[in-house]
This record gives sequence, structure tokens and C-alpha cells, in this order.
Amino acid sequence: MIIEEGENLTETAKNTANISIIIVTYNAAGPLQQCLDSIYKQKYAAINIIVIDGESSDDTRKILQDNAKHIHFWVSEKDGGIYDAMNKALKYVKGDWVYFLGSDDELLPDFSKLAAELTDHNAIYYANVMYNSKKKSGELSAYFMAKVGIYHQAIIYPKAVFEKYQYAEKYKIAADYALNMQCYSDKNFHFIYKEYIIAQYNHTGISARFIDKPFEKDKAALILQNFGFKIWSRFKFRQLKKVLFGGVKDN
Repeated sequence: MIIEEGENLTETAKNTANISIIIVTYNAAGPLQQCLDSIYKQKYAAINIIVIDGESSDDTRKILQDNAKHIHFWVSEKDGGIYDAMNKALKYVKGDWVYFLGSDDELLPDFSKLAAELTDHNAIYYANVMYNSKKKSGELSAYFMAKVGIYHQAIIYPKAVFEKYQYAEKYKIAADYALNMQCYSDKNFHFIYKEYIIAQYNHTGISARFIDKPFEKDKAALILQNFGFKIWSRFKFRQLKKVLFGGVKDN
């Protein structure tokens, strides 16, 4: 196990919201430096980088060592998967805001614009990502938030969310989707959309290639629990249409 703690990326300006950017890695030597460089390019100053590595066997740890002066905290040790690593990272969060970035994703300049507008500490701010050369997904209705969810890399959370919740590790791919459902029904939080494109999201990642079967099994019950009967019944009707008629578009 390797543990290293470095300095903040820059000195946090007084009265500026501090954002912890969490990156989870495993054998990510290929894209990792480009991911880190996209953070270093941000105009927003008050950023701490936290990296949880799953004991990579490639050059990931060397890259982290080479960037140690820019990384607030990193550790390399075995973990129980993506969300176990994310939950571990939350212990090292500094400041009031939390953002998760894939090691094969990149921040875009609009991230700094959104960061400058973080004023409501009960708000979960979300914007857009570039996914397979397309802008995704705009402002979502409650139904579409329940049906398809928000891209993880589109969201900046107030730290208060993780003082109350953690990721459910039984969901290996969609635990962030499940967390957002909980937050939607929690009267202490609300979602605010901003018209920015804050990240380049890698469309070949694990969530794009695999289905989280335990989550899909629980999805309808989670929708009923967190979004209510009206949205649940619409979702179930859509499932029935799909079974009876195939790929029917759901507007």
C-alpha cells in the first residue's frame, strides 16, 4: 500500500468554494495524465485532487508519484470496486463541494464557470457532458431523471450529501444513479441545472459497456420509493410497451 499527501493544486482564495475532485483509478496509465492536465488547466483555483488507486500493476502509480505535488491525497491499495474506492475517497474531502471524474475523462473550461456559481449548499448542481461527440443531456424532467439519470461527470455535489449518504456498493456500475434517486426525494436537497458543458465523458467506459443487473432488478422499486406513484406507473407502462411492441420511443 502506498499513501502520499501533497499540496493543494493552488492556494484556496478566501471566500471561494473549495472543490474536491475525486478520481478512482485501476491500470489507468494510458489516459490518466491527460485527465490530470485537464484539471491543472482550470481557471478556478480552489481545487483539491484526491486519487484512490486499486493497486494498479501498470505505470499508474508512477504517474501519481510524478504528479504528487499537485495531488492533495492519493493512495494505492486493493479495494472492492469503483464505489468502494469512491466511498474511501470521501474521508479526505476538503471544503464544501465534491466532484467525481473518471480517469479516462477530461474537464472542459466550463467546469470553472460552473464552479464559480456554487452558492446554494443544499443544491446539487448539474450541467452537460460531451459523450461520443454529442452534448448530453440538458435539463431533465423528474421522469427522465428517474428513467435515465444524470451523467455522473455532469454533477457537482455539496459535501452535505455525503455526510448523509454513501454509494450503495451492491450496485457495481449504477450506484451514483441510485444515490441521485435518494437525493431527489430528500427534502434537504434540490437539483439546479446550468447550461454548461463541463466534461468530456469517455463513452467506452464500464458503465457504457455493461449492465448493472442488481440495479436494474431494483430500479422500479427505487423509482416508486423516490419519485412516487405517478412517475413509477409511467415507467412501468413504458416497460410494458417495450415488451409488447419493441423499441417504442418514450417522450
